Amino acid sequence: MPDPYNVDDLLGGILEGSRPHVARAITLVESKLPAHRERARELLKRLAARDQHNTIRLGISGVPGAGKSTFTDALGVRLVDDGHKVGVLAVDPSSSRTGGSILGDRTRMANLASRENAYIRPSPSGNHLGGVARATRESMLVLEGAGFDVIIVETVGVGQSEVAVSGMVDTFLLLGLARAGDQLQGIKRGILEMVDLIGINKADGDGEGPARVAAREMRIAMKLISSATEDRIPEVIPCSAYTGLGLDELWQAVLRHREGLEKSGGIGERRAQQQVDWLWSMADEEVRSSLRSSPAVGAIRADLEQQIATGHLSALEGVGQVLDAWRSDVVDGHAGQLRL
Repeated sequence: MPDPYNVDDLLGGILEGSRPHVARAITLVESKLPAHRERARELLKRLAARDQHNTIRLGISGVPGAGKSTFTDALGVRLVDDGHKVGVLAVDPSSSRTGGSILGDRTRMANLASRENAYIRPSPSGNHLGGVARATRESMLVLEGAGFDVIIVETVGVGQSEVAVSGMVDTFLLLGLARAGDQLQGIKRGILEMVDLIGINKADGDGEGPARVAAREMRIAMKLISSATEDRIPEVIPCSAYTGLGLDELWQAVLRHREGLEKSGGIGERRAQQQVDWLWSMADEEVRSSLRSSPAVGAIRADLEQQIATGHLSALEGVGQVLDAWRSDVVDGHAGQLRL
């Protein structure tokens, strides 16, 4: 039986746009097995050597119920019909108890999923903050290598740590809703300071009027948040994934933002900073993985947790013991050693 994760075979298939090869490659980069991580690094190194700056990376986030998946489906269909190849990386929240995810985004994007020039990959967020899966950056490289010129990353939703997506895309789109109380309700200032574009979704039927009012209020709010006169004020556009209202305007706004980055040289700077962010993200993940797999940490874990739970030991004292045990594994070259 041929090796499904042969790097040369995967790379050749990806460059030819083979969907089965793309699927296997993303499975490879999502894997936590040490042997798979080694192959994934080799594959990604060869993919990263190719110039991918002509792609458009769009991140979409928003409050729960804002209609992110339906919006992505409607926008993606329009882009495919206009001749684009659209890749969607949709991140589903994982259960904090079981680690499982529904992964229902593909079902909510049925129209886009049926298009030949579209590829949708749902992934569980796992225990990663920011609403993005561990391998989202890596998966983007795979899709770009396969010729997808628009990559959409749809995140879990708005939260205090829901800013990671802005560090891996060119344009960050926030979806909001009308008639949801205060327009800043549930949306952290940190998010609003990072967005490049805002859409007020579900502007259809009786909701169209309120959506336009909400968009006007949000424009005022964004001017107050962007206190520096030289700051670019994000455009705010009412839209409807159901009727198509505002979808073309939103995409044109994405292109205007991209054009502005290219003229100022910002696209190169942003991609360079993304590589730096990726470096530390991968380093952090390797350290966390090494800590979790450390035999020395595993040996003291149950007793340590019991002491802390009963109040015989403080968490501050406990973390010192955990780090001492982990360091002993790293120094001695045991299973907890970093795999970089």
